[in-house]
Amino acid sequence: MEEAKDFTIQRLGDCTVPSPMSGVRFTRDEEHVLLHSDLGTIRLYLDAGSEPPKFEAAGPREKIFFDPSKLSCGIVTCGGLCPGLNDVIRSVVLSLHHHYGVRMIYGFPYGYEGLEPKFGHQPIMLTPQVVSQIDEMGGTILGSSRGNQDVPVMVDTLERMRIGILFCIGGDGTQRGALAISEEASRRGLKIGLVGIPKTIDNDISYVQMTFGFETAVSEAKRATSAAYAEAAGARNGIGLVKLMGRDSGFIAAFSALVDNEVNFCLIPEVPFTLDGFFSALKQQLEQRGHAVIVVAEGAGQELFEATGERDASGNIKYGDIGILLRDGIKEHFKRTGMEINLKYIDPSYMIRSQQANPHDSAFCLLLGHNAVHAGMAGRTGMIVGFWNHQFTHVPIPPAVSQRKKIDPEGWIWSSVLASTGQPAVMR
Repeated sequence: MEEAKDFTIQRLGDCTVPSPMSGVRFTRDEEHVLLHSDLGTIRLYLDAGSEPPKFEAAGPREKIFFDPSKLSCGIVTCGGLCPGLNDVIRSVVLSLHHHYGVRMIYGFPYGYEGLEPKFGHQPIMLTPQVVSQIDEMGGTILGSSRGNQDVPVMVDTLERMRIGILFCIGGDGTQRGALAISEEASRRGLKIGLVGIPKTIDNDISYVQMTFGFETAVSEAKRATSAAYAEAAGARNGIGLVKLMGRDSGFIAAFSALVDNEVNFCLIPEVPFTLDGFFSALKQQLEQRGHAVIVVAEGAGQELFEATGERDASGNIKYGDIGILLRDGIKEHFKRTGMEINLKYIDPSYMIRSQQANPHDSAFCLLLGHNAVHAGMAGRTGMIVGFWNHQFTHVPIPPAVSQRKKIDPEGWIWSSVLASTGQPAVMR
C-alpha cells in the first residue's frame, strides 16, 4: 500500500459571507471524492487504521470568503491553443457576473505577459456581452504565450489592480506559475486566490481524469485517420501515416486508434520500439492486407534521436520530429528492400488545436468554469479544478504537476489498443 497522499486545499481564511446564490445544491466542506474506487485498495487503508486518500469535492458553498460587491477578478490563458479555451473564459465570466454579482472582471492578454507592465498589454474588461458568443470560435480571445515572467512583478500588478482571484487556464507550467504567484502573495500577506483550470490537449495532468479539449481532439483526429485510410486503401502497398499530439503521453493517439478500427499501428511515448522491429511488423502487415494506417504521437520514439538538450520557451526539452523520421525512414527502408510502397503523411496538429469545442467538451468547459468560480469565491487558492471518478474536485497544484499522467503499458487502455490494431505487443 502506497503512502496516503495529502490533498488538503489551502484557504485564504474563514468563509463568513452568505452566498448570493439560491435554489442550488450547496456543497458541504465535509464532502470528498475518493482517489481509489476499488474496494480492495480502500480496505487496505482502513485495515491499517488510516483514511483513504481523497479530494475535496467541488461546488458552490453556502458561505463564501469574498464580498462580491468589492471583488475584482482576472483571467489568463497560457500555453498552446486547445479546443474549449473560449468556452472556459465565457463560463468563468458568466458565473462571476450572474451567480455572484461580480462586475470587475479583467482578461489579461497573452498569458502571464499581461501581468508584466513592460509588455504594454492593456487588460480587457470582460462582460457577459463581450463573451456572449466566443464559444463559437476556436483559440482564445485573450491570446496566449509561453515562458516564465517575473513573479514579484506579476503580484505587484495584481495588488495594484486589487485583484482578489486570478483564474489561470493552462497546463502544468501555467499551474506552477500560479503556485509561485500564490506563494508570493501569501508572503506579502495578500488575500489573493489563485485557481487553476487545467488545460492540456494531451490529457496528461496527474489526478485529473480528463482535461477539456481532449474529446474534441480525438474527434477531429478521426478525420485525419479516415483520410489516411482512404489514401492507403486506394493504392498498392499504401501507407497512411498520421502524427498526432502527445509529448509524453499517448492518450490522443491511443483513443484515436480505438475510435478508428482501420488503424493498424499506434506508437506512443510510453511504449518504446526500434525501427527494425517496427519495419518488420509493417512489412508483414502490407504482405497480409496490402495497406497500413499508422498513428504516432509526437513524443513517441524519442530514444531514436540524439539528445540535444535544447529547450523551448516553456522549459520543455525540444523533441525530434518522429513523423518526419518515420516518413523518410519507411521510404528508405522499403526502397532498400526493393518493395514498392505509396506513403501519404498527414500532420493535422495545429488544425486540431484551433478547433471549436464539440458539444460535450463545451458542456464540460462550462462546468469546469463554474466550479473554478465557486472555489475562488470560497477562498480556495493554490489549486486546480479536477475531474475524478466523474465528479468535480479540488486538487492542490503540487501533486497535480508532480509528474505527467501517462498510459500504463500493462493497463486496460493499452491492452485495448493492441486488441484493436492487432499490432505486436513488442516491436524491438
